[in-house]
Amino acid sequence: MYGQPENTPILESDALRPTNAYGESKLLVERMLRWFQESHGFRYASLRYFNAAGATTDLGEAHHPESHLIPLILAVAQRTRPFISIYGTDYATPDGTCVRDYIHVVDLAHAHVLALSALDQRAQMIYNLGNGHGFSVRQVVDAARRITGTEIAVKETPRRPGDPAILVASSARIREKLGWSPRYPDLDTIVGTAWEWHRKHPRAYAAEPSQHTLLGNTSNQRVRTGNS
Repeated sequence: MYGQPENTPILESDALRPTNAYGESKLLVERMLRWFQESHGFRYASLRYFNAAGATTDLGEAHHPESHLIPLILAVAQRTRPFISIYGTDYATPDGTCVRDYIHVVDLAHAHVLALSALDQRAQMIYNLGNGHGFSVRQVVDAARRITGTEIAVKETPRRPGDPAILVASSARIREKLGWSPRYPDLDTIVGTAWEWHRKHPRAYAAEPSQHTLLGNTSNQRVRTGNS
């Protein structure tokens, strides 16, 4: 939603200038929620995630197709991908690669619980959810190498259009207003929990043929589901 940020870390009051369709879609939803609140008294909390990552013991990250950095890197460690692509190595960052704010999914869940409870007293809330510091793509790759004990092949490629160099959130507002703080801000913890889940679930959420059948079809077929 913020596009190329005017401040680092990013504040909720900063200008909203999406640089891609994904960010624009989030901004449109926020605008609709504001009008529902003004027109109908609809209470809402808008939680602006930064890079959700990590896993619990039973629930992990698996998209089809996968587009997120950490599971893609771990797929290389599992030998299901040949390499991880780094899009751009000439950014104005310490090592030339993009810097992002990664937040553990358990910390996101905690913020949701606090926000839902606070809606009894507040009609409208807008909060950033991030750790307040960022890690570069190379740092994430290095963390994965340490944790998995494998050599992860990297392929350097040109920048992708619309990728800001640094996206790091200020979560000062939700810390002050709701008393939230991340419990798992460490990069090794975030990557480590994701790795443990992927190791224990190499087929992600694919079910065994005997467990599920597609609706209306009695033949045994694998059913794939995803967790976002």
